[in-house]
Amino acid sequence: MNIEIYSKKAIEELLKKVKKLKNTAVISFYDPPNAKGERATPVDYSGKADMLFQVAVNDIDIEVLPEYDLTFETYFTEVDELAEFIDEAYNKNMDIICQCEYGQSRSAACAAAILEYYNKNGISIFADYRYYPNQMIFNKVLDALKKYNKIK
Repeated sequence: MNIEIYSKKAIEELLKKVKKLKNTAVISFYDPPNAKGERATPVDYSGKADMLFQVAVNDIDIEVLPEYDLTFETYFTEVDELAEFIDEAYNKNMDIICQCEYGQSRSAACAAAILEYYNKNGISIFADYRYYPNQMIFNKVLDALKKYNKIK
């Protein structure tokens, strides 16, 4: 299993060049509607990925959760479904692309959690100066993977 991290711009450029991302599962993070109701546009992966999990989740830290009327428990509630998606991709020996707006925070955190869970080397993402993994995404995904595989 190979894990790659992409920004929205970089993945859109790649998608223009390839017919299909072969044997690849994609986890795509995008911003939920803002206070003005403006919506971010998720990347269009139509026909390009074997598996796709798209989720709108804010790139925020635990300290500002109350400003969004969220708690740790209500932030990123789709994470259990994501753990099942990741496990399925892993069991099918698929490569995984983690993508977010800038390819530095949410996607990096998700990639780090996957690497930590399966290979015990998620620290490699934290040590790479190109990334600033979102701590909440990392912990939510890692915890969900542990919980999912314990139940399974």
